[in-house]
Amino acid sequence: MSDKKAEMTEEELNARHADKMRKKKAARDKIMATKTIEKGLLIVHTGKGKGKSTAGFGMIFRSLGHGHKVAVVQFVKGRIETGERMALDRFSDLVTIKRMGEGFTWETQDRQRDIDAARQAWEAAKDMIRSREYRIVLCDELNIVLRYDYLPIDEVVAFLRDEKPEDVHVVITGRNAKDELIEAADLVTEMTQIKHPFRSGVKPQEGIEF
Repeated sequence: MSDKKAEMTEEELNARHADKMRKKKAARDKIMATKTIEKGLLIVHTGKGKGKSTAGFGMIFRSLGHGHKVAVVQFVKGRIETGERMALDRFSDLVTIKRMGEGFTWETQDRQRDIDAARQAWEAAKDMIRSREYRIVLCDELNIVLRYDYLPIDEVVAFLRDEKPEDVHVVITGRNAKDELIEAADLVTEMTQIKHPFRSGVKPQEGIEF
């Protein structure tokens, strides 16, 4: 703390803080006044850190809170029963969930089966997006199937660019997002791993990992 600040009374400090916040709010209001566009966004959560699907489901729950209809297509999770899915089952009037994947590729060990599952999931996702019935469509772990080239990235990007309705948000999760998808997206967040309990021998736990 500077000597000048240390010499100020609590009343002076409070007045100084209030003045600083007034200026900050005025600057913020000026910036917000320039933000006039409302549109459906293409959102990508990627990176090696934990939390990509969690962030996507967070947006789903947020939209539900506003009474919007939402949809989820799970490209990889397969038969894993997740907390998100069980919670969303309580909003069956507003939520459509399609669990299309058959598990991680190292579990199926069948490339053609994975490709077929990815195609079915993508066709379901496209139908949901085109329908305009849903405010948000979450394509959970789509980046994984794109990484393994189970779907052509050019096809996916072209659909999202040319056929996605203007008022529909699409959220895509999974590590190793393709450059083409990142370029096409409106919002991209990369989760960075700093520490993970798995590296210390801690197994995946209910409510944390699934």
